[in-house]
Amino acid sequence: MRTIPRKQRTVPLRTEAESAVDLPNPNLTRMSSGEQVRLYVRRLIFDGVLRQGQRVPQDAIAQTLGVSRIPVREALIALEREGWMTIIPHRGVFVNALDETAVRDHYELYGLFYGFAVRRAVERRGDELAERLAPLSRRIAAAEDAEELQELTSRFHRLVVESARSPRLHGMLRQMTGIVPGNLFELVPGADAVERRGTAAIVRAIRKGDVAEAEQEYVAMLRRQGDLVVELFRRRGMFEQEGQQAETVSS
Repeated sequence: MRTIPRKQRTVPLRTEAESAVDLPNPNLTRMSSGEQVRLYVRRLIFDGVLRQGQRVPQDAIAQTLGVSRIPVREALIALEREGWMTIIPHRGVFVNALDETAVRDHYELYGLFYGFAVRRAVERRGDELAERLAPLSRRIAAAEDAEELQELTSRFHRLVVESARSPRLHGMLRQMTGIVPGNLFELVPGADAVERRGTAAIVRAIRKGDVAEAEQEYVAMLRRQGDLVVELFRRRGMFEQEGQQAETVSS
């Protein structure tokens, strides 16, 4: 998945309230219109362009991305289901504050899903899985580029899930949307080191045939990633400040 550069040409547009808005010009390719909108809006929140309680400028987003209002509306409905937005009939769509506990829960759930995946994968493919993961782990350890690291870790996790041979697990993971809108290793300081250590520990546990340890290492790695994301979001002021959400939306 391509990320949205932080500094780009801006496009001055008008919101529903007829106030001027400068939105970053996106660089999104190979995605459906709805996926583009969802990622773009989440990145606007991440970068502080949209803040908690603020009305989402739907017309500005549609014009900036070169799409109609339909995919924008569909994306905002999906984002509301994920907890990013509140839709108020006849008022508009407003940005929710993120909840620290929800972010931690997100990564705990990832840990449980991938922990289950590696347990099933070891039970079903054992030695073969270790031999296929080991070269990926070595390349992950040596990778210096964030995009390369993202690609390698995606292959590592995908191989574990595929080796589990669980259609239900595939379905559950497809329903989960990433919290960080882009390349984790580019945006979250320290995430690369956590991933390098974690994938290496997982491979060591699989080689020993220790299913419980492999599962625990997956859970621990993703929990540590969640801690880093929480720390970053806290520094960016993305978590709810008491009273601010209700006050802004009701004004």
